[in-house]
Amino acid sequence: MPDSLPTQRQSRVIWYALTGWAVLGIVALVVVVVWGLGKVLDILSPVLWPLAISGVVACLLSPVVNYFEKRHIPRGRAVLLVFAIAIAVVLGVLASVVPQIVVETKQLASKIPEYSERLQTRVSAWFSQPPEFLHHFFHKQEGPTDETPTAQQAAMTKATDWLSSSLPKIGSWMWDHLLKIFSGFGMLAGLVLIPVYVFYFLLEQRVIESRWKEYLPIQDSSAKKEVAFVLDAISGYLIAFFRGQVLVAICDGILYTIGFLIIGLNYAFLFGLLAIVLTMIPFLGAIVICGGAMLLSFVQYNDWQHPALVLAVFGIVQSLEALFISPKIMGDRVGLHPLVIIIAVMVGTTLLGGILGGILAIPLAAALRVILFRYVWTKR
Repeated sequence: MPDSLPTQRQSRVIWYALTGWAVLGIVALVVVVVWGLGKVLDILSPVLWPLAISGVVACLLSPVVNYFEKRHIPRGRAVLLVFAIAIAVVLGVLASVVPQIVVETKQLASKIPEYSERLQTRVSAWFSQPPEFLHHFFHKQEGPTDETPTAQQAAMTKATDWLSSSLPKIGSWMWDHLLKIFSGFGMLAGLVLIPVYVFYFLLEQRVIESRWKEYLPIQDSSAKKEVAFVLDAISGYLIAFFRGQVLVAICDGILYTIGFLIIGLNYAFLFGLLAIVLTMIPFLGAIVICGGAMLLSFVQYNDWQHPALVLAVFGIVQSLEALFISPKIMGDRVGLHPLVIIIAVMVGTTLLGGILGGILAIPLAAALRVILFRYVWTKR
């Protein structure tokens, strides 16, 4: 054998090096694709949000249309009947809840600077004179301590400054992302097209379900059947997630509103609306609602009992969701472990950006699960 050829050990090293570079290239490609997808979503959000909302609303109303169709009502009339019922419900909600939400939003926006100042003052006073049950923790710690009262006071001041500065930032972050969503709705065309999209999605549902495979840009072959199978499985996950998660979020919003009204928290209707929007993102949305409500209750009442009551409302709502609401509505149709959901939400909000990225993270993770089960983890 010529001396110029690599030895077996050198060949193995070269193979490992090439494999490592290939893996790095694939990872880089995935990162670029995800980053590009985030940019596309950000640019096309005024177009995508009406389509996305129309698709979700069509998924919610489709079982009702199918129910009337099974009662021998033509599908066109069934769609019109469901539209009439939906419009009546929406108008009732708008007349009863929306005015209060508008008033609460204006009041909260005007009082954010005042609440920030009050929060800083009250947190500082609360730390300097803690409640009796925390007095032992702050002033009667067992064993030696290296911190002097001056150092403790400095630490409390830093914590107070951080809390008071974080409240406006959190509110600004939520407001900016909500504006991104509703900026597309500012155009009259976007508002008008949503019911139009929903109407045609419902009317042409049977045709779409039976003929969508014909529009795949692939010639009839086993490869086309394979692609159609994977897309059909992914669409099943998407429909199950969005249909179930919207209903769960609505139930959570209603429960949060009732609970906050019972404990006397200001802006209960506004928090309920935010809960419906934010709890579309599992875990993260509920934590944001609970944290914001606890801060507001502390500023409003200047005691520890009302933040504890907010925490109790949060625990009751989450328990009802976990034990009754989610199992009845969603079951195990998404099939993702809670840890996977948390990681997917964090990655989605980071790479894809904001509320839209967090909402899309779960179905995208479920789609990845379908592909991995199909081609990696199990035999076909």
